[in-house]
Amino acid sequence: MISRESIDRVFETARVEEVIGEFVTLKKSGSSYKGLSPFVDEKTPSFMVSPVKGIWKDFSTGKGGNVISFLMEHEHYSYPEAIRFLADKYNIAIEETEQSDEQKEAADERESMYLVSKYAQEYFNNLMQNTQKGKAIGLSYFKERGFTDETIETFQLGYCLDEWSAFTDTALKNGYDLEYLESTGLTIVKENGKQYDRFKGRVMFPIHSMSGRVLGFGGRILTNDKKAAKYLNSPESDIYHKSKVLYGIYHAKKTISKEDNCYLVEGYTDVISMYQKGITNVVASSGTALTPDQIRLVKRLTPNMTVLFDGDAAGLRASVRGIDLILEQGMNVKVVTFPDGDDPDSFSKKKTTEELKEYLENNQQDFISFKVSLLMEEAKNDPIKKAGLIRDIVMSISKIPDSIKQEIYIQECVRMMDISETVLFNELAQMMDKKSRDAERKPSTAQPRMSIASSNKNKVTGGISSSNATGDMPDDAAFQEMMLAQESGVKGTKGQASAKALPKTNELELYESEIIKILLLYGNHEVSFVDWIEEHDKNGKVVMVKEEYTNTVCHELFLQLQDDEIEFTHPIFQKIYKEISYQINQEEKLLLDQLTSHPDQEISREVTHILMDDERYTLSRWESKEIEVAQKTDVLQKLVQDVILNLRRVLIDLKVKELMHEITDEEKRVEALQEVMSYTQLKTLLFEKLYRVV
Repeated sequence: MISRESIDRVFETARVEEVIGEFVTLKKSGSSYKGLSPFVDEKTPSFMVSPVKGIWKDFSTGKGGNVISFLMEHEHYSYPEAIRFLADKYNIAIEETEQSDEQKEAADERESMYLVSKYAQEYFNNLMQNTQKGKAIGLSYFKERGFTDETIETFQLGYCLDEWSAFTDTALKNGYDLEYLESTGLTIVKENGKQYDRFKGRVMFPIHSMSGRVLGFGGRILTNDKKAAKYLNSPESDIYHKSKVLYGIYHAKKTISKEDNCYLVEGYTDVISMYQKGITNVVASSGTALTPDQIRLVKRLTPNMTVLFDGDAAGLRASVRGIDLILEQGMNVKVVTFPDGDDPDSFSKKKTTEELKEYLENNQQDFISFKVSLLMEEAKNDPIKKAGLIRDIVMSISKIPDSIKQEIYIQECVRMMDISETVLFNELAQMMDKKSRDAERKPSTAQPRMSIASSNKNKVTGGISSSNATGDMPDDAAFQEMMLAQESGVKGTKGQASAKALPKTNELELYESEIIKILLLYGNHEVSFVDWIEEHDKNGKVVMVKEEYTNTVCHELFLQLQDDEIEFTHPIFQKIYKEISYQINQEEKLLLDQLTSHPDQEISREVTHILMDDERYTLSRWESKEIEVAQKTDVLQKLVQDVILNLRRVLIDLKVKELMHEITDEEKRVEALQEVMSYTQLKTLLFEKLYRVV
């Protein structure tokens, strides 16, 4: 089995639009990409890719999912083969191990650290908003900085009392383990056993992952103590690696993708002030030197980055080194500098939103213009210094992996520096040759990987459950959380009745129940399925064409549910389906014994009831009465497709009812009516498919 760490690395690194772009020509469309379906011939694009959500959808066939499911659908890879393909593409070493008890314990520890960090964020925010000291010190500081209540709540800002162990004492009193308070860096434990709050007397800036989980904190001191650092960050831990995190990425990711650009600033307040002014596609390196991991985090959302520099000349020269790193990752770089004495925080406070946007638009430079304007003043008429400047710029150009871009920038350099193009190209060639020689001498750190075996053509499996595909959490993080939840044992709510004792269910829950039953009873059965696809005949008329294919019941249901991003509404069915999804992804089949012996008694009880309930029909002994009974295994194709189509029908009815309420709103009336018509047409198509299945 591929280790969870390896799968995590694959999902963290792989970009859905980059991988699919190797097979489909994609064009930007808002915050998404569109292209022609790779599964059918069509003239109008119906294939969409969402980088923010990390998913794709082919509206012509109904197929969809994440980067893994695309490879499984398009290239007919199995789940492990798709993981290995991406690992090879992104030079990730694959580890294949059975997870030990120690590894499971480590996963539990990380989850506990997340819980402690979330508690701390809520504690600091609540203390600042609802206590006298918090309001007088912490809240008043943020108000003086010009932050609104909405902004404070959005970034979940807070305050830690200027007392030695106020937070630690409260956390311990509420049942949180000192081990995790210490491992997250929230509490400092001395050798004599004394405990101190790391962030005492500081205003708090929670640092979020791209999925919104609290990883750590930045704390700013409010006194003039010269011995204490102005800003203090959480120490490195199992959940917080500052070189792999960008402050504000969780709040900025949607706008970054939509605007196809990311603004990079230095500090927490720079991000917050810009965000409050309406520039919401902004992130910060939090005062640390920019790293390749941070750049790749942005590259998943856009290939364009605009670096905002303070007006301080010394700071400009110190920060300019990050530009080469951005270029090296194949990104396009623009630079904006502010007037001397201003930074993004102070400058944004002086301008209206329109003025700020106009300034950023009109004052951006490409990196060559920026470097020339920055360094030419130092070079002046000194030929030695000028040669060094030119060499420095060519060195930056050599970092760019795209040879066409290299040539364009060389020509720009020729124009600005009044120097021979031949000289610059020769210098570039020498640098590239040296780079190649250095790379050849450098020992390879890659470990051997297994080659991708050819897969069974008829075997189509699904990707990861889309229950978390909301845009608030990139799919890699959703998968990691699902993995952790399964390995630590999902804890059920007490007193939940089994299906046998469920109250009267609605139509939606009935179909959810039927899906779970089919999965448990017939999940590993291989069945020939039929689908009806819309095509145009030679006269241009839309006709329904039958398509036949073979799949296992569990994979078919999994793909169908994932394609429409359907979530179960009943708690127990939702929990069982998550367990089944995990097995499909890891084992590619259902292992019923793991469900019947599941540590969550609610799951094991419900699964056992369903399995045993089906057995009671054999007690009737219809054969002895010479009555022939049709076996469900003979009609599985109808059973599966019927339940999926009916579930979609019910969901459409619910959506139409919801839209009917919006029709009374004059502003939403036209849009709501158009959506109702679209859903009605879709419902008609479903009825036609249902009729054909019957």
